[in-house]
Amino acid sequence: MYGDPATIRRILRDTGDTWAVVGLSTNRARAAYGVAGVLQRYGKRIVPVHPKAEPVHGEQGYPSLAAIPFPVDVVDVFVNSDAAGALADEAVGIGAKAVWFQLGVIDEAAYDRVRGAGLDMVMDRCPAIEIPRLG
Repeated sequence: MYGDPATIRRILRDTGDTWAVVGLSTNRARAAYGVAGVLQRYGKRIVPVHPKAEPVHGEQGYPSLAAIPFPVDVVDVFVNSDAAGALADEAVGIGAKAVWFQLGVIDEAAYDRVRGAGLDMVMDRCPAIEIPRLG
């Protein structure tokens, strides 16, 4: 319901290659670390967004979406659902083209706001699972 195949395909193929990964840190045990690595292997530029602003996978980190000094195409959100809505709103505010909420991250009101702002959005899906399916 929140990840129709056409929207998933459009985000992964056509929306752009700069992905801000919110919640990405140097912790290799976290899902964000592995997913960011997959995105890189598929040609995406990942931008770590975490309060520590650590470099991850060779890319400079930033403490917030607003601190990123260049355009971001997709905001990929790895935070608890209760914090995800504010990040979706911030993604709209920085001019992102799409928002992607990871598996288990669900906020229906945020989904409606993002779509209402004209952005594509996928919720409760993982791009590392979806991107290999594109062939």
